[in-house]
Amino acid sequence: MSLNVGLPIDVPFEGGTVSTGIFKSPVTDRRAIRHLGIEGDGQADLSVHGGVDKAVYVYSSDSYAWWMSELGHALQPGEFGENITVAGFTDDAVRIGDRLRLGTALVEVTQPREPCFKLGIRMGDKRFIPRFRDAGRTGFYVRVLEEGDVAAGDTLERVYTGAAAPTVAEIHDIFVNGGDDVDRLRQAAAAPGLAEGWRTWMEKRVAASDDSLA
Repeated sequence: MSLNVGLPIDVPFEGGTVSTGIFKSPVTDRRAIRHLGIEGDGQADLSVHGGVDKAVYVYSSDSYAWWMSELGHALQPGEFGENITVAGFTDDAVRIGDRLRLGTALVEVTQPREPCFKLGIRMGDKRFIPRFRDAGRTGFYVRVLEEGDVAAGDTLERVYTGAAAPTVAEIHDIFVNGGDDVDRLRQAAAAPGLAEGWRTWMEKRVAASDDSLA
């Protein structure tokens, strides 16, 4: 439905400034999708944003409709910092490791989006961060398996799904509510396609639990 990009800018924050790439705007031309992101897009803090496992951020228009009802005002594509705004493909219907044909590129679902304080800056309310997390409408990141290009109006097609893999919503729920559930952690950590950062976090939680029982 929309292709959104933006390069980092400096914005006011707590009496100073901070650099952020969360301000995305729709574009109408075709853009290249590379292994580290979309042409004309960028992130400010590469220690926590961007990278191979978070090359492109996808958010559903279904969640936009829900948020507009909750907030009581209109929202425009890109306001959550996503690169791709899509119809359908909600978090409870997309699985880790799903492979999607995005324009001419092939991408793989890696993880939910967990917000940092910059989403609060974008929404003009630092209290929005826990609200976003509690809503469970995170959207998801993908890695690029085959580079290509994309434009608004292209079809997003699921070409592979691992029926036993956890959904994006289930991974988010583990992060919020299931960090001590060893069985859930172990099962989720085994999901092909899961971002390495998430796999490492889960494996450390499992190992810590095993050590406490030893």
